[in-house]
Amino acid sequence: MRDLGIVALSIILALALVKTRALDGILSSAQEATIIGSFLAGMFYISIFTVAPAIVVLSELISGLPIWEVALFGGLGAAVGNLLIFRFVKNNLMEALISWLRRHKEKKVLILFRSRWFDYILFAAGALIVLSPLPDELGLALMGVLRIRNVLFFPVSFALNFFSILILGLAARSLF
Repeated sequence: MRDLGIVALSIILALALVKTRALDGILSSAQEATIIGSFLAGMFYISIFTVAPAIVVLSELISGLPIWEVALFGGLGAAVGNLLIFRFVKNNLMEALISWLRRHKEKKVLILFRSRWFDYILFAAGALIVLSPLPDELGLALMGVLRIRNVLFFPVSFALNFFSILILGLAARSLF
């Protein structure tokens, strides 16, 4: 219940930021500083509620700066944001899922969760979602089930988001 309350509160806060356009102001003022602007836009690039303004800011930054620079610092920001979400998901989601499965006597499903192939499939599906311009929450939830160490997760998240922002930059440049 506590976790659902935290998620609900974060959703309400994100909606308030989007509705009041406060997020636009924060991201617009950060555009002047390349590193900080790219980093902040990258942090906002990962959420379903903030991805649209972040894409706009990243596209504007890319129009006047080297794509690799925006992708580098945006990828770092996204990886930091993903790590925060991932730690929350990893610690709470797996415990809740196993507890629910044990209460409902779903031993066949528990065996599936212990399969090495299932881990690879979940990791690949989660990585594809993080790589895409789709919000990262679902991909992080899939990866959170796997008990990946934070030391391994951070570079993977950075690389996926770096390439995602790089692809976004190449698409933005080709359109404008």
